[in-house]
Amino acid sequence: MDPEKKKDIVNDLIAFTKGKEYYRQIGKAWKRGYLLYGPPGTGKSTMIAAMANFLHFDVYDLELTAIKDNTELRKLMIEISKRAIVVIEDIDCSLDITGKRRANNTNEKDNDQKDVKGVIANTATDNERGNDEDSKITLSGLLNFVDGLWSASGGERIIVFTTNYVERLDSALIRRGRMDKHIEMSYCCFEAFKVLAKNYLKLESHEKFENIKCLLKEIDISPADVAENLMPKSPEMSAEECLGNLITALHQAKDEAASRKAKKLDAETEDKESEVKQQSGTATKEEVKTGFRKMMLRILAEKYNCFR
Repeated sequence: MDPEKKKDIVNDLIAFTKGKEYYRQIGKAWKRGYLLYGPPGTGKSTMIAAMANFLHFDVYDLELTAIKDNTELRKLMIEISKRAIVVIEDIDCSLDITGKRRANNTNEKDNDQKDVKGVIANTATDNERGNDEDSKITLSGLLNFVDGLWSASGGERIIVFTTNYVERLDSALIRRGRMDKHIEMSYCCFEAFKVLAKNYLKLESHEKFENIKCLLKEIDISPADVAENLMPKSPEMSAEECLGNLITALHQAKDEAASRKAKKLDAETEDKESEVKQQSGTATKEEVKTGFRKMMLRILAEKYNCFR
């Protein structure tokens, strides 16, 4: 993590733990909400562990799909101790509460969109369907839980939501006052790499650092992937070899990104050609069906993150 961002978070946590009198004066519950968002492998879970260790707070990892209904959620709230961090990881996947109100206010534009949505709905996994049937927790119930958490006792409490897709969350769930601080957990930068190199290899500088710095500017790679490639696989493995492994992995990731970009460009070109054919009336019936199938598959891939 960027040192400045880390310093800001630490200062925020310290201010919170010392703020009992301040919160009493302004008439607010002694609480703090954090939203951690960003791609997989960027350190959201590690951040929560670091917060708990720093504050010496208990951690309650809440799995919403295992909770029967709103009543059971309220019972859990009562059992949570003071000086606690309540964590709901991957909040966008926990329940179908991400934007229902927006969906209810949106009209279908045409029949094709209805067909595509029908295909998407039919591709939901058994697990997703099970969540809808078994879990009766609603957005309103979750909001009441979050708000009630603060007034349940006088002790300081923190609640943390994590998500890979912040844009999918209902705005009511993450507004200021519920999630007071939004923290983006981004891809690995050079400063974060240097911290990892120091931790794993006891290195503060090396001739290969400049090459790695240039590569990190060109591609997106998570800190978890950097750590995996940087970590020595045996006691005999030298720092030189570990850095070489990371550089190889970065070049491979760069090549894969270029390949994906080329395939996307080819697909867009093919779509454009198909569109021109359909508009001119020269497309065959089979070409029209093939084009529609490809369009639906692309929508499915984007919705369920099937392809990277």
